[in-house]
Amino acid sequence: QVQLVESGGGLVQAGGSLRLSCAASGRTFITYAVGWFRQAPGKEREFVAGISWSGGATNYKDSVKGRFTISRDNAKNTVYLQMNSLKAEDTAVYYCAAAPSLYGDYAYWGQGTQVTVSS
Repeated sequence: QVQLVESGGGLVQAGGSLRLSCAASGRTFITYAVGWFRQAPGKEREFVAGISWSGGATNYKDSVKGRFTISRDNAKNTVYLQMNSLKAEDTAVYYCAAAPSLYGDYAYWGQGTQVTVSS
């Protein structure tokens, strides 16, 4: 079992930055890939970024490439999403989730953290 808790969301002006954190409990967390997803009002949830268990592989949604960076610190059981050059369209509830592999099924989910970018 893996439990995930997101933090770091908030209100920021367009062009600003935020760093989201996903803190995990469970000894097996370091064996899981982790992804960040987001869901804006009236829209479906979408994949944003993912990182393998070792951190050696990452992938990103095209629209965030070059602006967002996903990383992890397995010693702290935490995954981060650094978000720079934020745009109004990045406004959403952001969720982290864990899967057995980078392209696997995400079975464990956090409760989400709100990110609001004002234009």
